[in-house]
Amino acid sequence: MAAIACAAALASGRARAGDDYAEMIGYLAQTRIDDRVLAGSSGAIAVNMAAGDLNQQSNLRALAVGDFASVQVGVRQARSDDVYDTPLAASATIGGSALAGASGIASINQASGSGNAEYNAVALLLAQQGIRETPDSLLSSSVSASAERQPAPDPAGRTASRNVAVEATALRGFEGVLQLNQIAGSANETGNVLTLSLPPGP
Repeated sequence: MAAIACAAALASGRARAGDDYAEMIGYLAQTRIDDRVLAGSSGAIAVNMAAGDLNQQSNLRALAVGDFASVQVGVRQARSDDVYDTPLAASATIGGSALAGASGIASINQASGSGNAEYNAVALLLAQQGIRETPDSLLSSSVSASAERQPAPDPAGRTASRNVAVEATALRGFEGVLQLNQIAGSANETGNVLTLSLPPGP
């Protein structure tokens, strides 16, 4: 079983005289998927990884098979009236040989920071083998998705470092569908949606 590198939030003791308590406390938010995590895996792969506060993440898949099939996926993420700090430094990285040679549907949400919203959604429809004349009107797939993030204050005088990266050695030889959301920072929203309807084979 592959292990996923854990997210870390580290306290920073940097401070200047005259700063109030909120300004004195900064922290680092870092997530990293590294080494050979999920290398050679196959099938449905889902990863949610976050470092920080009040992040929302979801991976949704729906599959329908039949001569009169329909599939729908719905996701809505929202939050309000939350209070959170923003990190002094945030980074989200996929490196090493992570997911090398993997195949299938891989959905990854990776966030470093606070108040972010990420989602991946897949709706897949397969007509049954042997069905030759099913009207398109009887085969439908759809996804409805939305994400809302709460604005965050940007304290004056604070220098923020933000970085996202997929290193050249990661994901080599991956085959299939890859959905990737990477966030370093705060109050961001990202999403990926795939709908696919496949007719029966010849």
